[in-house]
Amino acid sequence: MVGYISRRLIGMLPVLFGITVVTFFVIHLSPGKPTRLQAEMSPRISLEARERLDRLYGLDKPVHEQYWQWVKRLARFDLGRSFVDERPVSTKIIERLPITIAINVLSLALIFSIAVPIGVASAVREGSLLDRVSTVVVFIGFAVPTFWLALLLMSFFGVHLGWLPISGIKSIDFEEYNIIEKCIDMAGHLILPVFVSAFAGLAGISRYMRTSMLDVLNRDFIRTARAKGLPENKVIYKHALKNALLPIVTIVGLSVPGLIGGSVIFESIYAIPGMGKLFYDSVMARDYPVIMGILFIGAVLTLVGNLLADVIYACVDPRIRVSGR
Repeated sequence: MVGYISRRLIGMLPVLFGITVVTFFVIHLSPGKPTRLQAEMSPRISLEARERLDRLYGLDKPVHEQYWQWVKRLARFDLGRSFVDERPVSTKIIERLPITIAINVLSLALIFSIAVPIGVASAVREGSLLDRVSTVVVFIGFAVPTFWLALLLMSFFGVHLGWLPISGIKSIDFEEYNIIEKCIDMAGHLILPVFVSAFAGLAGISRYMRTSMLDVLNRDFIRTARAKGLPENKVIYKHALKNALLPIVTIVGLSVPGLIGGSVIFESIYAIPGMGKLFYDSVMARDYPVIMGILFIGAVLTLVGNLLADVIYACVDPRIRVSGR
């Protein structure tokens, strides 16, 4: 297992390098520069001042030289400083990252706790009313845009009913609450963002779980277990479910990029001070160091998520460990 993980870690390095190269050059192909935006905010700024700003930020150099300078800073674990407020990029990301990770972890927990039972029940009762209803719900989940759903829930539960807060992660008078009231307040603020983040995943994972479960239930070892007279619950939850979860683990690992990318949408809509909101604001301000820092951290988290999915897969399926020696 150690050798398998080591090879995977080494294999992640060229992938991470390729991601940084592509994203860095794509970012600089986008129209507009930070200095141009600053000049628009102050029409009296002279051409010489713009050129000085370009030299200050290193934007007067060719793109490949800018990338090399960024890589050298990254080798020292330095993501640079923001063009907007001159704060270290790592500090700004560290402030926002825990919120985004917490929402994504809660989303994955919600997806697993709801989608897996629905998928299993639909497969066991194939063709039943539950199966047909879940199929309709899945298609709706795939079709509904995330931003539209977020705005709809905000309008209904936050504006019309007034049950849930619609922005931020805590109330204005949060510091005056006791521990229990603070937990309740933060939970209320996170209900809508977590649900919106998990909604598309609920639809997809439940459908994948149903398909995987149906495939396992039709295999010979399940027929053998039933022929031996094992109870149906034991056949389903001990023999079939364990094997049906194998592809789901991989799919969940591959869904990490979608969750991180979706953070940009719902964090911007709900004004959550997370990494997604920081990314959106940085793109609007053409803050290249922050954009690259967030994309780099997101790439690392995505690769680590895929690695964890493969490790879990190897723990569940001994054949992976044997082939990985």
